[in-house]
Amino acid sequence: MVFRTLLAVALGSTMGIACAQQAPASAVVTIYAAGSMGGALTTITHQYTAQSGQKIDLVTGPAGLLLNKIENSAKADIFVSANMAHPQRLTAEGKAAPTVVFARNRVCVQARPDVGLTTDNLLDKLLDPNVKIGTSTPKADPGGDYAWALFAKADSVHPGAKQILEAKAQQLVGGAAAPQVPAGQNPVKYFMATRRVDVFIGYCSSHETKPDSTLVQVELPANLSISADYGMTVLALPQNATTQNAAYRLALYLMSPDAQDVLTRYGFTPVARQ
Repeated sequence: MVFRTLLAVALGSTMGIACAQQAPASAVVTIYAAGSMGGALTTITHQYTAQSGQKIDLVTGPAGLLLNKIENSAKADIFVSANMAHPQRLTAEGKAAPTVVFARNRVCVQARPDVGLTTDNLLDKLLDPNVKIGTSTPKADPGGDYAWALFAKADSVHPGAKQILEAKAQQLVGGAAAPQVPAGQNPVKYFMATRRVDVFIGYCSSHETKPDSTLVQVELPANLSISADYGMTVLALPQNATTQNAAYRLALYLMSPDAQDVLTRYGFTPVARQ
């Protein structure tokens, strides 16, 4: 409720009375969103379109690369990032409305069953010279930044761990120079199946609502836990007034109970649910 109220106040101060006017269905709202939000936001936006008739173009990818595109005049109306820093940067630059927390996530580690990974042995397995680690790309993708934050935390538990883990980590997704993956293949599953890596540090959320039976997903131990706040903002440009009004209505819907309930099915923690 607090977050919905905060968003309503922020949006109301920006939109004024114009928010009450319905935009024609021909106005397309473009969302740039972190790749990890792809499954949940696809479901939510389809749900919204069915209810309102609003056309939505959902573009997903590494949030850092999406930020660069927005700052270089890419057309986006709403930006959802896997961190708060990226949308807050646009807010600070005067290019976007106030940033709000849209959802929360946390870091987990996926592994093939034969690795024998558990929460209790997680750090020992990561440090094992025979265990190959995959991550997203730091700076280009917040997922990589969170992996590096995990490595830094590990150093306080096992001195020297940070250097060892950073040297071992293969930055396989989220970067401009990421290795190619066959069309239609999930990158993490592909790199596991081909034994390029044995474990992958990513999010506890999923692109699907059903658990993946081919991989084991393990929570981090309490002393290594990493949480992730997802930020959302409405861009000030390059929309016209009609599209911007539609974007604000969609942003409010994203904070509604109907939309936030969807997040739980994909492993996120909602922040604005009754």
